[in-house]
Amino acid sequence: MDDLPLRYFEMGGMPIDHSEQPIRLFESDFLEFFTHITPQVVVAIWTPVIGWLIWRAFTFAPMPGGYVHIPLAIICGIALWSFAEYTLHRFVFHFHPKSDWGKRLVFLFHGIHHAQPQCKTRLVMPPAVSIPMAIIFYFLFSVVVEGLLAKPDWVDPMVAGFMIGYLVYDLIHYATHHYPIRGGFMKSLKRHHMKHHFKEPNLRFGVSSTVWDHAFGTLPK
Repeated sequence: MDDLPLRYFEMGGMPIDHSEQPIRLFESDFLEFFTHITPQVVVAIWTPVIGWLIWRAFTFAPMPGGYVHIPLAIICGIALWSFAEYTLHRFVFHFHPKSDWGKRLVFLFHGIHHAQPQCKTRLVMPPAVSIPMAIIFYFLFSVVVEGLLAKPDWVDPMVAGFMIGYLVYDLIHYATHHYPIRGGFMKSLKRHHMKHHFKEPNLRFGVSSTVWDHAFGTLPK
């Protein structure tokens, strides 16, 4: 990708590339392959994992009456994903590094999406990124929920909820870019996200929800 990431940061963002040909990120065809993914693949990967975690939650739940916590844990996981989505988007994906390697890394993760926002195969997180992140988050849930809070039976359903939130986020993100949404709540999310891309890239960081933008003041005055 030559010096494209460096030019992107030097120019404070670049003119939007509306071409159908994706911007190439790697000279290697092997590496380039892993930068493209469709939402169907994301659903195929993570739906079985979510189902397995929920199955584990019910199978190893303490008895009797050991299932009561599972729906609440799933809801908590979804809420935690919502906060993680906002935090990652605002502070990680929109981080402004000083070093050249940092600029290349941030461009690879998210800058490319702002440079070419309508590229259909770069709208959901590729498994090369999402799988390591899932492992890290599972470890964090284990440390906090099982280790610090002494609630081991909450770990699997909370992680399942977290992954449900992530899956819904990816599908909503794809829909806001590529589906002709006519009205309702999804129309407001689409408008919110399109303004982030084309008008206010340093505001409106929520994708599946605007709650945290309201809470942390990242909406226009």
